Order: sequence, then C-alpha cells, then structure tokens
Amino acid sequence: MSGIADVALRAGVSKSTASRALSGAGHTSERTRTRVLAAASELGYVPSTNAVSLATGRTRNIGVVMPRVNRWFFAEVLEGIQATLLARGYDLTLYDAKPGSPERARVFTEFFARKRFDGLIAVGIEPVDDEIGQLQAVGRPIVSVVGAQDQPGVVGIDDVRASRRATEHLLGLGHRKIAFLGAGDAEVWANVDRLRLEGYRAAMSDAGLSASILHVPSPVTLPGGYAAAVDLLSDDQRPTAILAVCDEVAIGAIIAARRLGIAVPASLSVVGIDDHEFAEMFALTTLRQEPQEQGALAARVLLETLQHPDNPTLIEPMPARLIVRNSTASVDPSQL
Repeated sequence: MSGIADVALRAGVSKSTASRALSGAGHTSERTRTRVLAAASELGYVPSTNAVSLATGRTRNIGVVMPRVNRWFFAEVLEGIQATLLARGYDLTLYDAKPGSPERARVFTEFFARKRFDGLIAVGIEPVDDEIGQLQAVGRPIVSVVGAQDQPGVVGIDDVRASRRATEHLLGLGHRKIAFLGAGDAEVWANVDRLRLEGYRAAMSDAGLSASILHVPSPVTLPGGYAAAVDLLSDDQRPTAILAVCDEVAIGAIIAARRLGIAVPASLSVVGIDDHEFAEMFALTTLRQEPQEQGALAARVLLETLQHPDNPTLIEPMPARLIVRNSTASVDPSQL
C-alpha cells in the first residue's frame, strides 16, 4: 500500500509539502497541489482522516444542522452544501433538530459539545436563549442559511424586499384588497414569515392602504395554506388577491380557490415566494430564490473562513427575481 512518502517521491516534493497539499493545511501553490493530487491518484493513495486530524487539528468535516430534512427548501440547500463540500474533499455530518424535540436538545447539548467538525452551517435554525449560548460555546465558525440579514455570516434573500416586490406586483395590477397568507403559527420559519409580512405591510402602507392590511395566519405547508384559504375565500368580503408567505402556501390557496369555484386569476390573483419545484405546474407567479446556490455559497463562505479566519467574508443578500406566470391578472373593476 502506497504511503505519503511514495506520493512525495512521485510528485517530486518533500513529505511535508505533499502532506500540506493533501490536507489543505498550510500554503502550497496550485501547481504543486495539482501535481501532488495527481500522484496520489495514480498511486491510489487516500490520506487517513485520523492522521490528517492529528497533524492539522482539523477534522475535514462540516456539521449541518436544520429543523427539517424532508422539505423542499431544506433538501435543495443541503444538495448545494453537499456538492460544494464533496468537491473540496470535506465530509458532512447532518443534524436533524426539530423545534421542541428531545433530539434537538441532544444535538445542542451533546453532539455540538463533541466538536467533531471544523465548522457549522445552520439552516433555518432560530435558536432560543439557551441554544444561543450552546452555539457560542462550540467555538467553531458558523454560517447561517436564512436569518436576520443584519447579522454576520447569513446567506439568503432579502425577505422584506421580496415580499414588498410581490405586493407591488399585485398593486400594479390594480388590486387593493390583498391578503397576506401565512406566518403566526410558531413554525420554524417564524423569522422569515415575520420579515415577509413586514414587506407586505410596508408596501400596503406606502400605497395608502394601511386600513386594508389583512393578515391571515397559516401553517407554512400546502395543506395549511389550503385550510386557511378555504376559510378566507368563503367570506363574502374575500380579497381579490393573496400574497402567500411561500409557494407551498400559495399552491394550497390555488387548490382551495378551484374547489370553491373561484377562478384563478380571473377572480383571484395569487403570488408566492420561492419558485418551488411545483410552481410552474400551477402556473404560479412567484419571487424566485435559489436554495441550492444558497447552500453552495454558505459552504464556500465557511471554507474560506476556515482558511482565512481573520478576513471575514462579506455576504450580500442574494437576488429574488419576479417570475410572472398565469396566477395573477388585472383586477376586475366590478370587484373594487
């Protein structure tokens, strides 16, 4: 079995240089690193992770913690993280931390304390007071996907701006009775919900429609959106348009409208935020974000921080582009 000495000999470098090139610790030129990696590949040499950890103090493992693993957004973010880490030769440990669950408590109190990772990517995690202290005690770099944009190390879109843009689209179509569907159910997305609700309220206020603001709470799921929309649309004073906190809620609202015999978009316009994989199927107008790219960016930022801890990377909010499909139309004058 080939060892590091064989790789160094094949590449024409010292053992220490070969070790730095393979571990990523210390400086080596890109040309030297490429030569060492080629030699290792030719010899079938794979460095022991335990040996690398002992030599460098690094595990070459990144922890990823999220409250859901079976939802579209989280799965897309995870795919972006994983692809980036694999390309850089890093392992990944996934922690499932459902809010309020015993498993979440163990993740924060036990698994994080073991520090078996070089850094942590927190996706949609809104830590409570004691969890904040536990995260700080980890003593490892942390990058978040989804969070308050005024905090450092947060990757995501500007949620206030996205919902404001969605509301302005409906206002531009002549709608004045616009309801915001979602938020207010203590879901994991509470902070995102709050920011998107804030953008809606700001746009309505700027249009002189503060008195017409209507917030209808809904679980952030397709069935939740459906149930809330059924109640909302069964009222004689129903809105002419709905801005949903996310596409899943918006799709639930479209299904509810169809079952109630309300034509979309002739009698009801619906806008979402996300551009979910089902959005095009339902011809949903939405604000597109790129969760895979958010995950990839979070991984790149974290790895850059590990390499250059004294030079924090500035993260700008990622764009959310309006995608106009057939779920929105100009308001019928008779509905005003």
